[in-house]
Amino acid sequence: MLDWFIGLDGWLQALIATLFTWFMTAAGASLVFFCKKVGKTAFCIMTAGAAGIMLASSFFSLLLPALERGGDNAYLVLTSGFVLGGFIIMLTDFIMSLATGRKGDGRGRSSAVMCVAVTVHNIPEGLAVGVAFGALMGGGEAGLAAAAMLAIGIGIQNFPEGMCVAFPLRANGMSRAKSFFIGQLSGAVEIVAGVIGALAVTVINWLLPFALAFSSGAMIAVVCAELVPDSFAVHKGKATAGIVLGFALMMILDIAFG
Repeated sequence: MLDWFIGLDGWLQALIATLFTWFMTAAGASLVFFCKKVGKTAFCIMTAGAAGIMLASSFFSLLLPALERGGDNAYLVLTSGFVLGGFIIMLTDFIMSLATGRKGDGRGRSSAVMCVAVTVHNIPEGLAVGVAFGALMGGGEAGLAAAAMLAIGIGIQNFPEGMCVAFPLRANGMSRAKSFFIGQLSGAVEIVAGVIGALAVTVINWLLPFALAFSSGAMIAVVCAELVPDSFAVHKGKATAGIVLGFALMMILDIAFG
């Protein structure tokens, strides 16, 4: 099975990986059928663990390979890509706040506004997975295990994200089925973005260092803007432990198998 996966083109690997990240979003959203709410401790540990994995992935799986392939102007390529990736996340957050802020406390938010907001926000995450797998075919040094762990980290993060979309919609009176549909839809865009990212770095090889740095900046921004505040708001100690363990797990796997 592993040999079969390794033999696939980069865009097919990215497709499978982003199908997994979407599945995790759908799994989180599906809890709306079975329970009214999810425990704060479980939410905190999942969110913090995903933050640690994504922080380590941003460095070991994205920035280091970008540095190795950046050439003489690596500092310019990495800096510009990293800053742009972070800026895109900040911009989507700003657009999302504008789109939803007009609706008061959220009870009157339309499903269309909610869907558009989370969909736009997930595009860089799909690109990050696609770039990581595309780098394998493009001659990058990022290992398969590292790219897979990046997808796993994003998938873990997507699980509570699916809940965060579905449960408020259900609480505001939307049906369970519609709440689930919109919740899982928030992760579907990652499939398209992942394939595009993999194809881009495979066809345009010179784009690879910039794309890797871009994805790293986007991941760091997501961790800082969402995962860290959400997890620390629940319990500082548990959140810190989750981040450290998640980072350590990704670091060990990348060094051992990357």
